[in-house]
Amino acid sequence: MKRNPLIPFIFTAVIGIILVIGMSFWGIHKQEEAKKDKQQAALDPAAIFKQNCASCHGQNLEGAVGPNLQKVGAKYKKEQITNIIKNGKSGGMPAGVVKGEEQQIIADWLSKKK
Repeated sequence: MKRNPLIPFIFTAVIGIILVIGMSFWGIHKQEEAKKDKQQAALDPAAIFKQNCASCHGQNLEGAVGPNLQKVGAKYKKEQITNIIKNGKSGGMPAGVVKGEEQQIIADWLSKKK
């Protein structure tokens, strides 16, 4: 009895197709997880600070090029902090470093630092 020479090729092709489909589903799942993580990070004030402000104000709000913010809430109210973030401040704080909803999130967070 003679074996069909196409059987190993067909078997390999079927396994390859199954692997491609499986990897596609895995990739879609990982992409969705990454999107959720990014959305959660966008609402995390500490993450917003580290991404936008820490280079000047230090990783722990201790100050560097910019002033120490560890007790900024004792000096400024939330609205004042929002105004500084939005419009900047003479002496080196540029306007609009943080935009949109993130301004409110970080201003609220900083206003509680007393």
